[in-house]
Amino acid sequence: MDTQATGPDLLRQLPPPLPAERIVALNQPKGDLHTTRAYEWNGLTFDVPPGVFLPGATSRMIHERILDGRIETRGLRYGAMGAGLGVEAVAAGVRGAREIYAMDVHTTSVATAARHYARLVGPRDGTAFLPAAGDLFDGLPPGTRLDVVTFNPPAVSQVVSEDPDVVRNTCVGAPLLARFFGQLAERELLAPDGVAYVIASNTADLRRIVQDAQDHGFTPRVVSVRDWRDGVLTFLFAFTRGGRA
Repeated sequence: MDTQATGPDLLRQLPPPLPAERIVALNQPKGDLHTTRAYEWNGLTFDVPPGVFLPGATSRMIHERILDGRIETRGLRYGAMGAGLGVEAVAAGVRGAREIYAMDVHTTSVATAARHYARLVGPRDGTAFLPAAGDLFDGLPPGTRLDVVTFNPPAVSQVVSEDPDVVRNTCVGAPLLARFFGQLAERELLAPDGVAYVIASNTADLRRIVQDAQDHGFTPRVVSVRDWRDGVLTFLFAFTRGGRA
């Protein structure tokens, strides 16, 4: 696809959601969500308490880019939406972010991210780690402005389980992104030159997500597309305010 496309041209190029039965089959939850697990990334080990999201390959599309600077956080105010284990917060701390807000609706996830940050990064001059539990941006202090935000949302368009923890981690759907962009815009949380990076695949309603962003005044750009060779295409989008792409 044309990664320079935006507006209506981009919407026309985005694939529709996969068939519902295929989406459900691809997103069957593992049976270990309510157990203690372990996760390894880049030589680091993270413990995963019950109910906390275990990152997958799509999350690593963000983690790797933060660590190597393709998503630059050095010296910037960074918001890790859906912080989970805190892997991206750790990567931003290693990179030298100015402020790191670990945001998650799940208080155990925020506490887990804080614990991993303290152990793997620790106090650093010029870097502040700021846990922020709450629905989307509700945990941020008044007046916060962010230069960079990342989000790998639970945007799957079909309900794959009745377990509320599975739903929270997987299939809240596109309406969550509409609220995400709405809060970014209405509360002016994104700095004028800021960028919000969002991961979504054709297991979600990509066109609705991008249209909602545009309706709130954001300009989308495709940073990367990953073809998993099973019918799933995962997009990393960058959203900026107004006409800046």
